[in-house]
Amino acid sequence: MVPASLEIPVSGHRFSSVVPAKVTGGNKDFELTNMDLAMKLHYIKGVYFFQSEAAQGLSVHDLKVPMFECLEHYYTVSGRIRRSETGRPFIKCNDGGVRIIEARCNQTVDEWLATARDKDHSLDHMLAYDQVLGPDLGFSPLAFVQFTWFECGGISVGLSWAHVLGDAFSASEFLNAWAQIMAEEQLSSKVNDRVLKSEFPAFVSGKPFSLKKVDPVGDRWITANDSRTVTHSFHITGKQLHHYMTTNSIHDLNITDKISDFEIISAIIWQSMSKVRIDLGPKTVTICSNNRLVRGDELAAQPVNGMTLSTVKADFCVSKVEIAELAKLIADRKVPENGLIEDLLSGDEEKSDFIVYGANLTFVNLEGADLYGLQLKGLKPVFVNYMINGVGDEGTCLIVPSNEKDGGNGKIVTMTLPEDQIEKLKSILENDWNISN
Repeated sequence: MVPASLEIPVSGHRFSSVVPAKVTGGNKDFELTNMDLAMKLHYIKGVYFFQSEAAQGLSVHDLKVPMFECLEHYYTVSGRIRRSETGRPFIKCNDGGVRIIEARCNQTVDEWLATARDKDHSLDHMLAYDQVLGPDLGFSPLAFVQFTWFECGGISVGLSWAHVLGDAFSASEFLNAWAQIMAEEQLSSKVNDRVLKSEFPAFVSGKPFSLKKVDPVGDRWITANDSRTVTHSFHITGKQLHHYMTTNSIHDLNITDKISDFEIISAIIWQSMSKVRIDLGPKTVTICSNNRLVRGDELAAQPVNGMTLSTVKADFCVSKVEIAELAKLIADRKVPENGLIEDLLSGDEEKSDFIVYGANLTFVNLEGADLYGLQLKGLKPVFVNYMINGVGDEGTCLIVPSNEKDGGNGKIVTMTLPEDQIEKLKSILENDWNISN
């Protein structure tokens, strides 16, 4: 008999495909932007947990049928990567389909979440397919959706999403649209457009610091790290955030209305990482934030990599400065680099390969993403976790809204870092900030 500690909790995987309800037609090619290609070695995973009330009476057939119509609108998600005569990748909208995975878990949702809290949500990757594009790019699906049924009758919806398609906002909008169709709700009238409403923010001359060039990867879109990275998630409550805002000299600077929760948390993590690395850095960090001018206020079905990538540099000792000063630096001194990236990938580096997440310590602001807008039978998920694969050695921090039912504004923070740094970081966060699992 296999000990319970060694059992694999998720098994019985069954694979199938879903294609658009109507043939896309027109032999459409979808040109990838330079920003799309800058993100091509990264992958997004989102996992949504629902209790049995939300899944009661739902079959896999009920879950798959609305995906046909969803892909009719989001036809690029159903495409495949091809290369032009010059070697530049693009998406052939050939209705290749999205892969659907059905699986079973031998735990209840509550048991899983309790175990996840103890193990830093390191098992959540089992609920969303481990995706890599290539080496046969023309046959690699751009998205996988995994439905995992739990012993209690609950369900998780796991999305694996190639970042070349679009950012985490686009990924969550795709799933929200699927759920709206299942609920027979009307989608936006702009659902077939992908319109960039504005140029990216103004930029200075030079080369972007938010990218790191890596060895050529060919047709297998993933890069190797120098060290093994692991993922750790923790919860910061609204009460804790209020305490940080009122006890760390922020009021003294008269900037309370200018400093967001994201900037406070980023400052805390940045300073803590400086202590982990014994003041050897990082001096430069990357900030990824939603660009509403590019994305627009309404749903645009063809996804977009519409986040603004900015860098912030500190010319002081990060581990010793007041958190208020560091948060103010993040708020006021971001240098947008999207234009620099566009220029770089339009020139001599067009065919080079890069990473963004983990090129520097990278903070990703998903506060504005409607992650709890995905509902089954009118019920919201009890927990949502987002992760990024393909992270470089400098690490990445995702900050997303939590599901606090008391109206609070707590956050879930998911860190991906080299394994030897995680335990040190956890110790500093607990000792300095009373932050634990």
